[in-house]
Amino acid sequence: MAEVSTVVQQPPEFIEAAAKPYLTQLQQVTGGLKEADLSQIYGPQYVAGLGALTQQAIGQAGGLGAYAPYLQAAQAATGPTAYQAYMSPYQQDVIGSTLQEYDIQAQKGLPTLAAQAIGAGAFGGGREGVQRAEYQSASDRNRAALQAQLLQQGFGQAQQLAAQQYGQQMQLAQQAPALAGQQISALTTLGGLQQAQAQAGLSAQQQLAQQQLMQPLQATQALGSGITSLIAGYPGSTQTQIQPSPTPLQTALGAGATLAGVYRAFS
Repeated sequence: MAEVSTVVQQPPEFIEAAAKPYLTQLQQVTGGLKEADLSQIYGPQYVAGLGALTQQAIGQAGGLGAYAPYLQAAQAATGPTAYQAYMSPYQQDVIGSTLQEYDIQAQKGLPTLAAQAIGAGAFGGGREGVQRAEYQSASDRNRAALQAQLLQQGFGQAQQLAAQQYGQQMQLAQQAPALAGQQISALTTLGGLQQAQAQAGLSAQQQLAQQQLMQPLQATQALGSGITSLIAGYPGSTQTQIQPSPTPLQTALGAGATLAGVYRAFS
């Protein structure tokens, strides 16, 4: 009857000696990672906050509404009575002085009429009276026209000043938020650069924290890779051998050889 024998060839002992502590170390490292507080590497402390320049830009956002007082001033310069605020306070004095001078000059024309009447032999007559009446009527018309002209000039100047005020205030209403916006934009740009620089520093710190957390696992994995390479160089094996049972002839020959050996031993 055939005999079946199995031969198991184990890896060298030094590989087994290295593998056992590796498994223990791997369990410890993975257990530590499960218990690690990930907020230490993924928390908000690694997000850069708003810098001083950005906060200043936010604080100046109210300047975008700086147009309001200028717009109110522009509205005040419109309407049918807006010109009144721009009338010269000396207008009545100017008109009064001008009309007074006109009256003086008008009175100077009366002696001329009297001299003409005397020369024509009509002094004190009806003809002279008609001439005086016509002269006075013309003088009054001219005086009224002069007064109206002066008033119209004052009104026109007041309207022109009101229009200028309206245009100036509207221009300021447009420029004020534009200038504020430019300043805010510049501060925002500089603040963004400042925040990006701060974020780069925090990101570097975060990467360092991640590397420090993963370093034990990486070292353990490197050790495992080395052990795996050694096992590949010294693989274990299992061999199975089948040995057939001796035939009767082989048994007899073996027995004969044994007896012959015994006989020689005692000879």
